[in-house]
Amino acid sequence: MSSIVTDYKSFLRLEKSLSANTVEAYLNDLEKWLSYLSDAHIDFKEAKLEQCQDFLIELSDIGISVRSQARIVSGIKSFYHFLLFTNIIDDDPTNLLELPKIGLHLPEVLSVEEINAIVDAIDVSQETGQRNRAIIEMLYGSGLRVSELINVKLSNIDFEHAFFKVDGKGSKQRLVPLSEEAAAQLKLWLLIRNGMKIAKGSEDFLFLNRRGKPLTRVMIFTIVKQLAELTGIRKTISPHTFRHSFATHLLEGGANLRAIQQLLGHESILTTELYTHIDVEYLRSAILQFHPRNKPV
Repeated sequence: MSSIVTDYKSFLRLEKSLSANTVEAYLNDLEKWLSYLSDAHIDFKEAKLEQCQDFLIELSDIGISVRSQARIVSGIKSFYHFLLFTNIIDDDPTNLLELPKIGLHLPEVLSVEEINAIVDAIDVSQETGQRNRAIIEMLYGSGLRVSELINVKLSNIDFEHAFFKVDGKGSKQRLVPLSEEAAAQLKLWLLIRNGMKIAKGSEDFLFLNRRGKPLTRVMIFTIVKQLAELTGIRKTISPHTFRHSFATHLLEGGANLRAIQQLLGHESILTTELYTHIDVEYLRSAILQFHPRNKPV
């Protein structure tokens, strides 16, 4: 692999005539992609369009700006163009991968009925089923980022006062309320977790895999995608979809925008105001449905 990256670097400098700084930026972005594939145990030559799209969702999930996402995608496309050019691969998985559009992006939102359908699809009689039920309740009930979810510590959960501490972006901590349903499902998961053999160094992590180690981001994405397939939901769903749904449903229910900002851990209220654009459609449908001037005589 290192020899291919070295050849690619030469390709960028000699064939593409890119500056040293641009070449370095391309290689840094490529490293993010290769690391993502490594975590998912996928060889870069075997990657498909689906993995590329999931990678884009993850970039958005961790807060990478759309402009930066577009740059990273351009770098990945360049790498696979090189692989195709040098006959290392026969098919380019990025061929149909679209660059993220720079501008306002309204995220996908699940309805309450769709979330209930996902929850109902989980077989809690299975060991991982109860864990996955707790995961969904935490994502939707508290609006967590996937990176925050996988790092929740047992020592940071206060069941008595229904709060837990989250390590958010930029190492900033915040207290997040624990919903009654999430608390109930977590307690059921802890009964199973307490009987597991836990790997050294993983004792304080809330969510573990069968080997007693913390779950990865990729595993959370896989769990969510499998549940969406089980319920037949055709929307583009990621763990972040539950966070968007959490915020949107709170706004629709009348929650204050500042309160939602604190719950989500947004540094700027402008980030939270994205959800007001979604709410406009909700208000419009409400007017069309309930305003007397819109009802047939």
